[in-house]
Amino acid sequence: MRRHLPSTQALACFEAAARHESYTRAAQELSLTQSAVSRQILALEDQLGVQLFRRTRHGVVLTAAGRHYGRQVARWLQGLEQDTLDVMAHQGHGGVLSLAAVATFATRWLIPRLPLLAEQHPEIVIHIETQTRPFLFSDTGFDAALYAGTPEQVANWPGVQAQLLLPEDVVPVCSPRMLELAAQQSGMPRGTGRAHQGVPPQALARMPLLQQSTRPYGWRQWFEAMGVQDAPGALDGPRYELFSMTAVAAAHGLGVALIPPMLIEAEMARGELVVACPKPLRGERGYYLVSPAQPQPPVLAAFARWLQDMAAFRPVA
Repeated sequence: MRRHLPSTQALACFEAAARHESYTRAAQELSLTQSAVSRQILALEDQLGVQLFRRTRHGVVLTAAGRHYGRQVARWLQGLEQDTLDVMAHQGHGGVLSLAAVATFATRWLIPRLPLLAEQHPEIVIHIETQTRPFLFSDTGFDAALYAGTPEQVANWPGVQAQLLLPEDVVPVCSPRMLELAAQQSGMPRGTGRAHQGVPPQALARMPLLQQSTRPYGWRQWFEAMGVQDAPGALDGPRYELFSMTAVAAAHGLGVALIPPMLIEAEMARGELVVACPKPLRGERGYYLVSPAQPQPPVLAAFARWLQDMAAFRPVA
């Protein structure tokens, strides 16, 4: 079947003219004559059967259809240019992966490990964009996604295969100063808070609690799992949307936070955050590598194996 694809020359002329709303400035940008740009756009309009520009005494103005088509063409040309540069850069070896990822997991877990990927697989280049919800891969340029969700959410994502990387276990953490105060209030000798790696679960019920807006019942679930019946503040306290926000708030002594340890490796290594009670809670969610339900290209398969190794490895210092 014959494809209805305009020439890239016509699309480039149209995109430049649409961006400037000027044939003259488009011609200057493309090092063409104004008449050449005009001919390309007229040919494109004839092929589409749609008027893209309205001619006026002062020049040209995009029609509604032209404005919409212009946005689509600009995105397509940009993607084609990037793919072309990627192929030229790698000369057929390795490749580029475009990842959709939840922001906190990408910045706090994946990116600190990318130097290891560069050492082991210098032929692989990773592009990352933020995406938190399921999507259709056919509608995007993404090769894979790093997704945080429940097994049910992953199972309901159509047309994909998923690889569990890490469960979202959470543990109470706070600043060292706040832990020391909690230990003293619990009747523990001075200096034993950190030495004993935290305080009893009941002690946390009397401390200020930081809430995760995306996990509104997190503290209630943790206290129930620990057998603490009297925790009136389980639903109270400042709310933050991202784990990264909650981590900063906890490090500054605003309260105790429930955070996956893998997302606060740097703060733990620097001593800005310590475990307030060494009793983690297995969360319902996990972190997955999600990709289209088809054989993975070699570059994606290599990246998937590397991710699995990193998930089983020790934290990055």
